[in-house]
Amino acid sequence: MEAALTDLIAPEIRARLLASFAAQGLMAHLGARIAAIAPGCVTLHLPSGPHLTQQNGYFHAGGTAAIADSAGGYAAFTLFPPGFNVLTVEFKLNLLSPAQGDHLEATGRVIKPGRRLTICQLDVWGVSGDERRHVATGLQTLIRVAETRADASRNAPP
Repeated sequence: MEAALTDLIAPEIRARLLASFAAQGLMAHLGARIAAIAPGCVTLHLPSGPHLTQQNGYFHAGGTAAIADSAGGYAAFTLFPPGFNVLTVEFKLNLLSPAQGDHLEATGRVIKPGRRLTICQLDVWGVSGDERRHVATGLQTLIRVAETRADASRNAPP
């Protein structure tokens, strides 16, 4: 993670977010990692690999959608008080061009925070060296839910 961006977030929020992300089996399975955290904005990276491609060698849309969804969810999570978790209600992702590159970069950005529902903008880029190509964009609605005991133990900071 870029230190300059992570310094913008309170340490306790960062710790809760990192613990929650570490508990996500799908993100671990895909090899995704957190690249940046700021209030209302989270960026994830997904390195390329043959297990993430579709039949033509591009990143599979499922991987693109998964990291876009998680980036937006964690962007909203940065604004939630302790004791609350986030769930996606719906999202729409437009695929703009074939996703290819050394890695995908997904950024979720809160555009309308709310007490119950939060709306995020989702953007995904294919990155190769210094070149970035916008490969997907979308909107997402998230709901803030009270954390359960199982959530609290699974997502507790180490």
